[in-house]
Amino acid sequence: MAKLVVLQQKQPSFSLLPASLSDFNGARLHTPIQLKRKVWKPKGALHVSASSTKKILVMGGTRFIGVFLSRLLVKEGHQVTLFTRGKTPIATQLPGESDQDFADFSSKILHLKGDRKDFEFVKSSLSAEGFDVVYDINGREADEVEPILDALPKLEQYIYCSSAGVYLKTDLPPHFETDAVDPKSRHKGKLETESLLESKGVNWTSLRPVYIYGPLNYNPVEEWFFHRLKAGRPIPIPSSGIQITQLGHVKDLARAFVQVLGNEKAIKQVFNISGEKYVTFDGLAKACAKAAGFPEPEIIHYNPKEFDFGKKKAFPFRDQHFFTSIEKSKSVLGWEPEFNLVEGLADSYNLDFGRGTFRKEADFSTDDLILGKSLVLT
Repeated sequence: MAKLVVLQQKQPSFSLLPASLSDFNGARLHTPIQLKRKVWKPKGALHVSASSTKKILVMGGTRFIGVFLSRLLVKEGHQVTLFTRGKTPIATQLPGESDQDFADFSSKILHLKGDRKDFEFVKSSLSAEGFDVVYDINGREADEVEPILDALPKLEQYIYCSSAGVYLKTDLPPHFETDAVDPKSRHKGKLETESLLESKGVNWTSLRPVYIYGPLNYNPVEEWFFHRLKAGRPIPIPSSGIQITQLGHVKDLARAFVQVLGNEKAIKQVFNISGEKYVTFDGLAKACAKAAGFPEPEIIHYNPKEFDFGKKKAFPFRDQHFFTSIEKSKSVLGWEPEFNLVEGLADSYNLDFGRGTFRKEADFSTDDLILGKSLVLT
């Protein structure tokens, strides 16, 4: 029988330095932005979930998306259990989170320790506990989901974190939820999971974010730019730099996850979730500088075909246009992103990199290869 454990941990308190910023307009900055100090609180009302208290299982929950999602669910009054391997503390105080909010969260969050690839353990432990709703944040393959469904035949809703990376590349962006998908994409496991959920006849909802950013991001999205800005280095960007992409803040994504809970309009539906506006690669470099208070950076364009970087990744984004329409989420769910890009990047910088914390050490080896050659595009 699996054992549920309530963990209470005490971590140092942090204060927040958020920024109130207008949309990025490309203006050159020479002085740091002025930031108003206040205590962090999730933006927006939380009265968006099911009317009754639910027993909720979150697959994952200690890294990035799940950290913010689980806090919103607990604030809603739900009983929330995180299923993890136990390698990371279940409750760690967030930068800007008050002692009281952290104490309240850590006293209520529950933990089920195990490996989701141990299918027999998953089936036995989940069937023993019983859950109304599953949030699958870290699922990658369909065979990881089937044991969960088998263990919970009375499950009310399965909410899945998919990816906009499932769409087939198109010459007619943005991507809509009805667009063709790519069965050969590196996210094909997520497509197969969506198909499995549909075939099982369960009440499911799938969210497809584009690039996610924000505090605690374990993917080097904004962090890649912040490292170079802090070091005063040029920003190497492939090709012309006018490739258009889209970023969504993790807290906006977490709110969307809560908003589909118990929502009849979300039954067996897919929703794109990301930021309101699109941005070019060059524009993103400038937006990161503005958000963090650095001068506008020098941008170096290069032809990636002229370099052999081996297994190293020279740039954190795919070298193409890649963005979606979020109109369905706005019209059907009534969801709206609350962060514009510069505000969101400032939130990420001030709560994370600007405090001296980051996931990966800076590696400028590919930059040096680029800067050491005269293969710069004009």
